[in-house]
This record gives sequence, C-alpha cells and structure tokens, in this order.
Amino acid sequence: MAEPEITIPEQELVERFVRSTGPGGQNVNKVATAVELRFDIAQSPSLPEAVRERLLTKRDRRVTLEGVLVISAQRFRTQERNREDARVRLAAFVESGLHVPKPRIATKPSRAAKERRIGAKKERGVTKRNRAQRDWD
Repeated sequence: MAEPEITIPEQELVERFVRSTGPGGQNVNKVATAVELRFDIAQSPSLPEAVRERLLTKRDRRVTLEGVLVISAQRFRTQERNREDARVRLAAFVESGLHVPKPRIATKPSRAAKERRIGAKKERGVTKRNRAQRDWD
C-alpha cells in the first residue's frame, strides 16, 4: 500500500526572517538570513486527523502548547538556502507522523531466564564475598 501524499499549501506557512546568531562578521549584523517557519498543526485543514493527532502527541520541543510547529533554520549563509532547509525539515516532521507506531506487546521473562539471572547474581555475590575474605587475611 502506497503512503498518502500530503501537500501543505503556501498560505498555511508563516515565514519570518531574522538575524542569524553566531560567527559571521559584519554580514551577520546586517542581513536577516535566518528563517523562522511556523506551521499550525492544530488548525491545518490539509492534514488528515490521524496524522494531526500523532504530530500533536509527539513530545517535540518545536511544537508549542497551541499546536504550532516552529522551525528555526540558520545553518546556511543565504536566506534562500535557509528557507529550503526549513521546508525540508517541515516535510520530514510531517512525514514522521504518517507512520503508525507498532503497538508494544508486554512480555514476561521465562522461568529459565529468571533462574539464569538469579544464578549469575549469586555467582557475582560469591566472587565479592571471597574477595572480602582475602582482604581480612
């Protein structure tokens, strides 16, 4: 089964250009090359409900309490490359919501595994006990 293709229209994205931080000489003080891309996951009509729920339940620090994804891109020196980078990262984030996580099945260790574990612990205890007795001699 092919995965559904999600297209986010341009009007759902809010871009703001800000000055980059870090080294860069005079250029960094004059030119707003960093991009802050905002995408409202909670209110987006282009996301299927299941994908929206998965994205909002992710514990990602880029998602605000209101359900807005904020991506800050300042890896490159040009505004255009940073815009591209922000959009690639947005696509990767949305794509991560397409995959349904496999439910975890709780298991119990077998009796043999429990016995092996206890045996190893007892063996270790004997080793330590013998070591302590040697120190007193």
